Amino acid sequence: MTGYGQNSAQLSTGAKIHIELRSVNSRFLDIAFRLPEELRGAEAAMRQSITQALRRGKVDCRAVFEAPQSAPALPDPGTAAPLLAAEAALRAMAPHLTPLSVGEVLRFIGGAQEGHADAAEIALIAGQALDQALAALIAARAQEGDRLRALLLDRIEQIAQHAVRARAIVPLAVERQQARFTARWEEALRALTGVETSAETLNDRRLQEAASFALRIDVAEELDRLQAHLQTLRELLAQGGELGKRLDFLIQELHREANTLGSKSAALELSEISLELKVLIEQMREQVQNIE
Repeated sequence: MTGYGQNSAQLSTGAKIHIELRSVNSRFLDIAFRLPEELRGAEAAMRQSITQALRRGKVDCRAVFEAPQSAPALPDPGTAAPLLAAEAALRAMAPHLTPLSVGEVLRFIGGAQEGHADAAEIALIAGQALDQALAALIAARAQEGDRLRALLLDRIEQIAQHAVRARAIVPLAVERQQARFTARWEEALRALTGVETSAETLNDRRLQEAASFALRIDVAEELDRLQAHLQTLRELLAQGGELGKRLDFLIQELHREANTLGSKSAALELSEISLELKVLIEQMREQVQNIE
């Protein structure tokens, strides 16, 4: 599921660590890091924290390390002397070397004078910032999960209503088939002169035709399984937790029942209901891929 979370934390030296987490839909957990050099040592611990908190999604973790802003102080001549002496010695051996700039001298000398947080503190503060960003990300994903749950429940109710319609259509379709058969039978008899048939014979043939037609369009078993799958979906959505794979399996079962319903639809109304079911089930399939 998609989501976003971010947090910042400050080290004892005044440096700041800012962490952003973004996740998009994916069937598996895929974590990508974009870390500055200062946080490279904390990557393994950060990966473990994300893996323990999330199960699915493509997660992008971006971190920024902001050093404390301060005006550089001029180095003490005695402190700079060894660096300048080393430069002079190297340039004597290799005249092609580029001389040190003022900025490089200040960075080398200033870096030795400034206090820097050690790796342990950086890892600790980065972990704290990551935990807060993870909490925000999980909350955002939970909100999207509530929205997806409401959408799936709406599709489930629409499918259930179509199933009720289909169950009511079957006896009406049988009655219409009986009437059509009787009309065709009587029309055929009128076209044939000198042929007599009894009302009992006509009624027997009408019942046989109706029974045969009813067997061909009997979808009670498919509708019963469809309703059972819908009830299981409701229970799973109410239960929560890691549902993606189970929901995906049930969606496949719903699609199978809708296909069977369509293949047995000798009545136009049942064919139309089958198509509507397939549309709703496909919408559910697309959303189920987003659920963790």
